[in-house]
Amino acid sequence: MASEPRFTSQALRVFSAIMGAGGRELSGADISRETRLASGTLYPMLMRLEQCRWLDSRWETEDPQVLGRPRRRYYRVTGLGETRARAAARELEPVVGRLAWA
Repeated sequence: MASEPRFTSQALRVFSAIMGAGGRELSGADISRETRLASGTLYPMLMRLEQCRWLDSRWETEDPQVLGRPRRRYYRVTGLGETRARAAARELEPVVGRLAWA
C-alpha cells in the first residue's frame, strides 16, 4: 500500500464532491466540474487516493460507440477514505466550519 497522502485543500474539495453526492459514484468529469480543479491536478490526485485505498474506481461498461462519447471512470469513497476524510474534517472544523458531509 502507498504511504498516506496529505489531506490538502484540493483533496478536501474532491472528498466534498464525492461524499456530497449522496452515495452516487461520480465520474472524473463530474468531480472536475464540482471542484473546478484542472485535469493535471485532479487526475494524479485521484490516482494517488486510489493507490492509498481512500477511493475505488471502475470503468463504465457501456459501449462508447453506443453512448457517443468516451467511456467514463467512476469514483467512490472507500470505508478507509471516509474515515480519513471525516477525521480531517473534524480537525479543520474550527477553521472552515462544519462540512455538510462530515
